[in-house]
Amino acid sequence: MTPPATTTPPATPPPEPRASGRRRWSLRARLLLGQAVLLVVAVAGIGIATEVALQQFLVHQLDVSLNETAKRALGDSGGGPALGPRPLDQHGPPPPVSEQDYGPGPDFLNRRNIQPDTIGALVDTDKSVSAARVHADGSQSLLSGAARAQLAGVPTGKPVTLSISGEGHYRVESATTWTGQTVITALPLAPVDATLMRVLLVLVIVTATVLAIVISAGIWLVRHALAPLDRVAATATRVADLRLDRGEVTMPVRVSPADADPRTEVGQLGASVNRMLDHIASALEARHASETRVRRFLADASHELRTPLTAIRGYAELAQRERDNVPEVVAYALGRVDSESRRMSTLVEDMLLLARLDAGRGLEQTPVDLTQLTVDAVSDAHVAGPDLKWQLELPPEPIVITGDSARLHQVLANLLANARTHTGPGTTVTTALSGDGRGGARWRVTDNGPGIPADLQPEVFERFARGDSSRSRRAGSTGLGLAIVAAVVKAHGGDITVESAPGRTEFTVHLPAAPPEPDPPV
Repeated sequence: MTPPATTTPPATPPPEPRASGRRRWSLRARLLLGQAVLLVVAVAGIGIATEVALQQFLVHQLDVSLNETAKRALGDSGGGPALGPRPLDQHGPPPPVSEQDYGPGPDFLNRRNIQPDTIGALVDTDKSVSAARVHADGSQSLLSGAARAQLAGVPTGKPVTLSISGEGHYRVESATTWTGQTVITALPLAPVDATLMRVLLVLVIVTATVLAIVISAGIWLVRHALAPLDRVAATATRVADLRLDRGEVTMPVRVSPADADPRTEVGQLGASVNRMLDHIASALEARHASETRVRRFLADASHELRTPLTAIRGYAELAQRERDNVPEVVAYALGRVDSESRRMSTLVEDMLLLARLDAGRGLEQTPVDLTQLTVDAVSDAHVAGPDLKWQLELPPEPIVITGDSARLHQVLANLLANARTHTGPGTTVTTALSGDGRGGARWRVTDNGPGIPADLQPEVFERFARGDSSRSRRAGSTGLGLAIVAAVVKAHGGDITVESAPGRTEFTVHLPAAPPEPDPPV
């Protein structure tokens, strides 16, 4: 309904940055996560070091027991180089270990106080292997052939760890006798593994408990530490919600002195926000003072122009009564003077109306039948623009609100004049009136004209806003029509919006049941 788009191609908007697919974490979440990760890494490091040290200690203790058991077994088997020099009086076979035979294994397994699950093996010079395992009751059981082959391959010297087939993990030590036999003893690693597993379980439980306690305490500490930052953010949010685009604007919010202490990082941020708010307040005060001076000048100029324009119109009308007695050129000039003086008078009256609305002068508050007012306004528009198609949609029952009848008529008349001015012949203009369900009303003025350029839509309700200036001036547009509409609607406590695209433009006016109460004089 305002001017159509010009032929100049619109500037290509810059490409929008791609949104990162990664999740954005808040500062509080990052601090808590970092704290938890550091704690887990620290506890895990301590746990691993503890497990490794404990394993080495337990294996060393087991090796000590294994070495003692191996020496006793070697001694029971006739001795060997690992026990020192061979006694001179030892030339025959070794004496029997015990009169009682407990099993089929080597004789040294028949010694009393043998640790349960001990494995003993004796490899003879002919490579035959006798190997058995001692049970808790002292009985013995032979090992499998694969287990005997594994034990036969154990080198002499230091203990080694061996996974014996069918028996489990063992520490194994091998030594040779003076007669060339090999004595092998092995102690189980199961007690060591069980101890390490119990310690690991304790570490996991302690880690989970400490982690829960630290995270709970961290949540409180982080929340307490970031509370000043939250207050600064809340202050910035309240400032962002203020209407700073026009009129007198005050800055009622500031960061509290406690949150603006420059000795802390958050305090430095708060102090910077306060300085920024001071600069914004100064700029808004300067802008408001400038706007006030401009509006005062327009109001004063309008008042001063009103009287001479009235005189010019009067003299022009008086002279036109004698137009038949003057040359044609003079008559034409008098007609132009009259038409331009009328246009100037309309402009002056519009500026005076805006000045009165800016000054907050109260509107009349009387019952207004919007249904009848809409019919009258559309009828006037049909007379003024017969080449357009005017359509009217009314509710079944009259809608009555409280307001200023003359100003509300001017609102609808200006919207219809805007459609008539900025659309071509044959355009369909639809005016619809409906209730809002709360005692108020809605006007919708829709046309299928060329639409409003996208760059003009944000400022369409600004004063002296025009797109196609040449066409607007030919049609008598001053650029104040929609500004007056917005000011009158706002004075009635309502709002107006516009949606436009090529082929459809719609202005929507919402009016409450009654205007807001004016502020009491100070």
